[in-house]
Amino acid sequence: MAKDHYRSMFSLDDRVAVVTGACGLLGKRFTAALAEFGARVVCVDLDAVAVGEWSEELADRYECATLGVPCDISDPLAVRRMLGDISAFGPPRILVNNAATKTDDLSAFLAPVEAYDIEVWRRVNAVNLDGAFLVAQAIGQAMANHGLGGSIVQIASIYGVMGPDNRIYAGSSYNGQPISTPPVYAASKAGLIGLSRYLATTWAEKGIRVNTLIPGGIESGQNRDFVDLYSARVPLQRMAKPDEMAGALLFLASDASSYVTGQDLAVDGGLSAW
Repeated sequence: MAKDHYRSMFSLDDRVAVVTGACGLLGKRFTAALAEFGARVVCVDLDAVAVGEWSEELADRYECATLGVPCDISDPLAVRRMLGDISAFGPPRILVNNAATKTDDLSAFLAPVEAYDIEVWRRVNAVNLDGAFLVAQAIGQAMANHGLGGSIVQIASIYGVMGPDNRIYAGSSYNGQPISTPPVYAASKAGLIGLSRYLATTWAEKGIRVNTLIPGGIESGQNRDFVDLYSARVPLQRMAKPDEMAGALLFLASDASSYVTGQDLAVDGGLSAW
């Protein structure tokens, strides 16, 4: 056995990795981690300026090949164009389906279930679930056509597998806005988990693995009341840091998880174990 046998299992050298929502809180960590481990990273995001700038920053920081592609993943035509842009960069071997939306109306997004607007529901699902399907469909087909296999990692949430405890939202806010877990968020993330299992069994014979990364609550601008109430619910007694999702992503994206497919990996400090 070679000296670096186990270390090499995590190597992503020269593999093309596509990350949607690349400019978001987790997207930046995921793209940076993939680049650090040798991947050629395709950053996909709705914001054309931001995705171009972030792609260039990654290339400078990690001295790696990157590509910034603006794309509205809820638009099938835009997804096809995105796939065309990627084709010149190399065959995709990794997909991180990370993009999600709160829409441009945060109050409507956070509305209680009794008053939830069906149009907001549809706009969120158009990205969180429909868009994830469109991207997985396109990239998965490209992986199958190239015959090299691949790894698809879909980013869900603990609220796709468990209901919210509304007691933790008393007096809570995010960047000054009262917060909650809206029903559409839970439904879209649960749908993503089901989609992962479907694709895992459907594409296994093509050597394409599909798994779901399930983050717990990540500290990112919530007020102290929320952080304290949430932390009291977690066995590790704290919220996650954004970087703590990157290790799990690298495991699922790399050959270190070569016999893992159709699985849900919760990185939640033990919350779902209660």
